[in-house]
Amino acid sequence: MLRPEEVTSAIQKEIEKYDTKLKMESVGYVLQVGDGIARVYGLEDVMASEMVEFPDETKGVAFNLEEDNVGVIIMGPDQGIKEGDVVKRTGKIIQVPVGDALIGRIVNPLGEPLDGKGPVVTKKTRPLETVPPNVVGRQPVKEPLQTGIKAIDSMIPIGRGQRELIIGDRQTGKTAIIIDSIINQKGTGVLCVYVAIGQRLASVVALSKTLEKYGAMEYTTIVVASSEDPAPLQYMAPYAGCAMAEEYLYNGRHALVAYDDLSKHAQAYRQLSLLLQRPPGREAYPGDVFYLHSRLLERAAKLRDDLGGGSLTALPVIETQAGDVSSYIPTNVISITDGQIYLEADLFYSGVRPAINVGLSVSRVGGNAQTKAMKQVAGMLRLSLAQYRELAAFAQLSTDLDQATKDQLTRGERMVEILKQDLFQPMPFAQQVIVIFLGIQGYLDDIALAELKQFEKEFLAFMEKQYPDVEHEIAKQKQITDEVKKKLDQAASQFKQKFLTEKR
Repeated sequence: MLRPEEVTSAIQKEIEKYDTKLKMESVGYVLQVGDGIARVYGLEDVMASEMVEFPDETKGVAFNLEEDNVGVIIMGPDQGIKEGDVVKRTGKIIQVPVGDALIGRIVNPLGEPLDGKGPVVTKKTRPLETVPPNVVGRQPVKEPLQTGIKAIDSMIPIGRGQRELIIGDRQTGKTAIIIDSIINQKGTGVLCVYVAIGQRLASVVALSKTLEKYGAMEYTTIVVASSEDPAPLQYMAPYAGCAMAEEYLYNGRHALVAYDDLSKHAQAYRQLSLLLQRPPGREAYPGDVFYLHSRLLERAAKLRDDLGGGSLTALPVIETQAGDVSSYIPTNVISITDGQIYLEADLFYSGVRPAINVGLSVSRVGGNAQTKAMKQVAGMLRLSLAQYRELAAFAQLSTDLDQATKDQLTRGERMVEILKQDLFQPMPFAQQVIVIFLGIQGYLDDIALAELKQFEKEFLAFMEKQYPDVEHEIAKQKQITDEVKKKLDQAASQFKQKFLTEKR
């Protein structure tokens, strides 16, 4: 038989256990939607850059906080969102997954996989936007980041922690420089992030196949916001790539991040800004388009040793129209970066590849990061090439040239020839030094231009066989000692004699 006190105590216990799960949720309602933008009424306490969620689970980001509504950019297709839909706050500022789980993967700017290899398993996230390290937390750029491209490592060197702009018209080899640089990081401990903004998916697939072929996907992450993706994803992509690379920077590791390209990024941002009715400025870009790129590129740094000594090197790309470097976005980015590699269409079509214009290209800090060996051989290279360009233009007008001018033209032609390099064949630093040494010391002056490539190839093979210690010594000592110079001179004379005899 049930006793009343038992029943009451049981009910009392249940009442004590009962906990009201009442929680306040800030919601808003879609007023208008289209072109990747939603205007939302309500959401009074939403934060700037906070993630919000639509009924079809599409994410959005609070972009414009206005008096009577919130402008939300939609991170995905907007077809499933309609007027009157409820929009919920998530309480989180926009962030992306980071960590080693992303190495070797192809993801979109939200960190969602696009390569069909299953989910990205990582609990770590980083906010999309962070405050860059201040002046006190940084140290000067003093460690080289070898690209494996002779013309760059000798004349426009890049150091770890530097921001070097790659600028030129379309189809002049900008992406090729990035691919070579990524392939050359194999075995150096530098982790790479390649951000493709507004490119065709076919090109990104081809790029990932190339990296896979050369074993570079083992340390590379590709972040893709293709031309088919909505403008909000293209706008987010470089910041997402930067956040992923920062995870390595702040853990004492080294990272290289390439943004390909920031012209399309600025266009995506212009589209969002105009749709949100922000006032347009020059070329219809909003007034803060400078800040758009400066806050991104300022995050590249070389940290102090007591903060881990990590580095983040940035290679932004800008596409010019008909070589116009003085238009709005190119001048902005040139003024933010620590130098630029300017690629010229005329050089490219005349067979000089990489098509680097030595006169307009500069590295503002990389010289400090250049190894002594490279400085010893390439110190005068830039100057002599610039002089050669001037002389070559002058020599077209004049027929009778004195011997000194002829010699300078001969030397210049040889230097231009040996700085040419095939695609996806980055060269180890010591070999670059040896090849440039040959040119600077005049060993190539009487070799026919057509035979230079063969001479270079056979000479390096000869060095490996007969003088294997020279390359090892240069790589280890990072300078050309008198002893090494003597051996190089000896080897060059020996091989040249043999080479010319065979040719005759």
